[in-house]
Amino acid sequence: MLLKVRTLSLFFSAAFLAIPLFSLPNNASAAILGNETDKAALLEFKSQIIEDPEGVLASWNGSLHFCNWVGITCGLKHRRATGLDLQGHNLVGTLSPGIGNLSFLQVLNLGDNSFRGNIPPELGHMFRLQNLNLSFNFLLGDIPSNLSRCSNLVNLLLDHNYLVGPIPPELGSLLNLEKLYLKNNNLTGNFPASIGNLTSLQELYLSYNYNLEGEVPDSMSQLTNLTVIGLSVNSLSGVFPPSLYNLSSLRLLSLSFNNFTGNLPKDMGYALPNLQRLYLANNYFTGPIPVSLSNLSQLLQLDIPYNSFTGNVPTVFGKLQNLFWFNILDNYLGSNEPGDLGFLTSLTNCTQLQFLDIANNSFGGVLPNAITNLSTKLTKLLVGGNRIRGTIPAEISNLVNLDTLSLSQNSLTGKIPASLGKLSNLKRLHLESNLLTGEIPSSIGNNTLLLDIYLQNNSLEGSIPSSLENCQSLLTLDLSQNKLCGTVPKQLFGLSSLAIILNVSYNSLTGPLPEEVENLTNLAALDVSNNKLFGEIPSNLGNCFGLALLFLQGNSFEGTIPYLGGLKNIHYLDLSHNNLSGQISESMAKLSSLLYLNLSFNDLEGEVPVQGVFKNAIVIDVSRNLKLCGGTRELNLKPCPVKSTEKTKKQTAFKLILVVIIISAWLALMISYEELLNATSRFSLSNLIGLGSFGTVYKGNLDERIVAVKVLNLQQRGASRSFIAECQALRNIRHRNLVKILTACSSIDFGGNDFKALVYEYMANGSLEKWLHPEEGQVQQRSLSILQRLNIAVDVAAALDYLHHQCQTPVAHCDLKPSNVLLDNDFTAHVSDFGLAQLLCKFSNEATMNQFSSLGIKGTIGYAAPEYGMGSNVSTVGDVYSYGVLLLELFTGKRPTDDSFKDNLNLHNFVKMALPNRVMAIVDQSALNKDGEEVSEIGCSIDLRSELSDCLVSVLQIGVACSSDSPQERLSMGRVAMELVSIRETFRRAAGVHEKDQTLNDRSIEFWKPCEGDESM
Repeated sequence: MLLKVRTLSLFFSAAFLAIPLFSLPNNASAAILGNETDKAALLEFKSQIIEDPEGVLASWNGSLHFCNWVGITCGLKHRRATGLDLQGHNLVGTLSPGIGNLSFLQVLNLGDNSFRGNIPPELGHMFRLQNLNLSFNFLLGDIPSNLSRCSNLVNLLLDHNYLVGPIPPELGSLLNLEKLYLKNNNLTGNFPASIGNLTSLQELYLSYNYNLEGEVPDSMSQLTNLTVIGLSVNSLSGVFPPSLYNLSSLRLLSLSFNNFTGNLPKDMGYALPNLQRLYLANNYFTGPIPVSLSNLSQLLQLDIPYNSFTGNVPTVFGKLQNLFWFNILDNYLGSNEPGDLGFLTSLTNCTQLQFLDIANNSFGGVLPNAITNLSTKLTKLLVGGNRIRGTIPAEISNLVNLDTLSLSQNSLTGKIPASLGKLSNLKRLHLESNLLTGEIPSSIGNNTLLLDIYLQNNSLEGSIPSSLENCQSLLTLDLSQNKLCGTVPKQLFGLSSLAIILNVSYNSLTGPLPEEVENLTNLAALDVSNNKLFGEIPSNLGNCFGLALLFLQGNSFEGTIPYLGGLKNIHYLDLSHNNLSGQISESMAKLSSLLYLNLSFNDLEGEVPVQGVFKNAIVIDVSRNLKLCGGTRELNLKPCPVKSTEKTKKQTAFKLILVVIIISAWLALMISYEELLNATSRFSLSNLIGLGSFGTVYKGNLDERIVAVKVLNLQQRGASRSFIAECQALRNIRHRNLVKILTACSSIDFGGNDFKALVYEYMANGSLEKWLHPEEGQVQQRSLSILQRLNIAVDVAAALDYLHHQCQTPVAHCDLKPSNVLLDNDFTAHVSDFGLAQLLCKFSNEATMNQFSSLGIKGTIGYAAPEYGMGSNVSTVGDVYSYGVLLLELFTGKRPTDDSFKDNLNLHNFVKMALPNRVMAIVDQSALNKDGEEVSEIGCSIDLRSELSDCLVSVLQIGVACSSDSPQERLSMGRVAMELVSIRETFRRAAGVHEKDQTLNDRSIEFWKPCEGDESM
């Protein structure tokens, strides 16, 4: 009995002691259930991970409690998951909706991985969440609006993804939010005013969404705790709210690459005393730079390029002792007055200054010696594109850390100081397009780190210093368009580092081309054209297998063309205007990459191949080689004899003379009015192609050949002279990109009236004008692609280069515009309408100059060079201006007379203000469409879109340079053609487009958006 009592006593005691385990059944059940819920949610999360290269989830198994798994943090009391942090482990997968069941989670950090798919709306269930970081992934879709339920959020970081749609206005209810990072996505729509409710917000980044638009709401002024506003690279517009300039806590204000307008407040420097970085690049800000900015004692960077700021730069910025970045590039600052550069003296007090760019403004006066007293920490000094006079001070060598010196496109005179050789860190030297004289100092060879040397378009004399052989890192050397003489030093060709351009064209260099040229195996472009070089072309030139562009024209090279079969990457080869003889090697026909070949104006003989590049008469020129025969029919060369006796040789010669006589007769206006009447079905309206400056153009059928017949309206003043001018201009010029005049008629019609007409080859695709600007109501089935536009740009540039520099008598076209650029079946461009053309070298006075043009007419409004309006004589640089306008129109789709251009805005300035980072906003959007649909914009700059952007920047920069108001600042057409070919080939390689695909096949290219840059851009 006692035993039973004791047993029962122990039982009840044990039961009593066990009561705490069961006396709180609800809490206990909740704890167990909660743990299981967390574990299940985490395992579901793991199940959606398809790649774990670092094995961080290996511990996520049943052998350990989930609180001990890698990346998991748990609370001590309930052992519930409070943190999930797997940042930067290269995980690949999707986000499981079950993650929303982690109801105790306070930190969710999955940044810097490769998560794909959408953000689950279930994340809105985590009401305890304080930090959410999903940045640097590949997430798609909208931002879930119910993230606003996470009312405790302090940090919301969704940047660097591919999120789309508008910013949910519901996010304005996250009153505890301190950091909101939505930058580098594809968000669209307007800036929500509800963001102004986030009164705890300290950092706001919405930059790099590109299509975020509208105005910044005034409600933002309520965010008095803001230290960072990052809105760069969007499409925001309007006046930036003045009230936001009063957010005194701001350290960073980044508005770059938007469409903001208006002036900066005068008191800005007093209202933002803590500002450290001010980025306003590429907007439409106007007015003066506020003097009060000198009060920003903490300012580190002032970056305001590509705006429309005017007036003088304040001379009190020397007070900014911490300033290391000062960029006012491409504004309208200065007034071409002697005092414009006074601020440079003040900047000598900025002892931390490392970057100074004042290029492309209107600064005048003499380059002050003060620049030699700038901070010795200065690494980049860019002063080009102004109106600065004077000489380069020798003391510039005081700037011992300079790696970039650009004084280009000014009016600097005198010699290049030998002291530049003391700048041992110099990598880039830009002194091009000035009025520099004297010799290139041999001390330049001391700058052994140099990568780029640009000295072209000056008046430099003497020989090329052999000391350049010391610059063993040199990539680019451009000495073209100077007065250099002597031989080309063989040491120059020992620079195997040269990989981009070696250009010594348009000088007076003599002697042979050194055999050492074979060392340039990495060089992409070699231009020694238009010098006085002689001797044979080195036989080892074919070893330069990296060459894409080779220009040897305009010299006195003789002998046979060497074997060039090793030039596997050659695209553009010009050997014209030399004394070359012998036959054309079949090896040239095997150069599969060759896109253009010019062998004209030599003494070549024998049979022209019909393979390779020789198949297409449009891209080769073998004219003025009277001993050549054969080739394709389009070349119109005499047939090659099989065997000839002395007698048959004489007969052949006689036949050749007869053929010449017949051709001459054909070109001497031997077609009749009646023939043209019949060819055009009596000038039927059904055959009307269009109206020209002085007449009407009809489609006709002449001897079973489709032609275009331009009938002159002789009642129009100047029409007769236009007829004579065109005949005179086209009589002796032949080029693949010039429209061919087949014959002409100067007769009397059946009514006894004078009749004049010109007959051209017919262009099936009409004028460029109709492709760029379809008539109202006309359905345009296709648009010109980027690559087609590049091809057209190259074609027209090549035609003008030929007219200006390769004709025996230079020709100025005088009326270049899209309606005078015709496109054949293959969209090859042909320049037409020489009714205003002028032959430039035979005439010396204005009266004679107008012999072959209409008096007083020098082009079309918008395309005619501005100096023509001030009475200047016609010149080739006037054509360059017209070409520049055409090039800008070709890629923007905007006419120079567009209604949107008012006040001082024109096509030139419109494009200039958008360069370099807003080109995708101004380019003709139809060129970016794929098969008539908008192209995808998902991706990164590792693919084509960044290449496209770079290509467009380069092309439009050429257009801006060519359309400069100052004739001296315009490029030569030879250089334009060369650079455009290089740009095109770079783009083709990036796009994987081969020469056989050069017309429409780039429609299959996906243009992707570029990756982010930092907020300073």
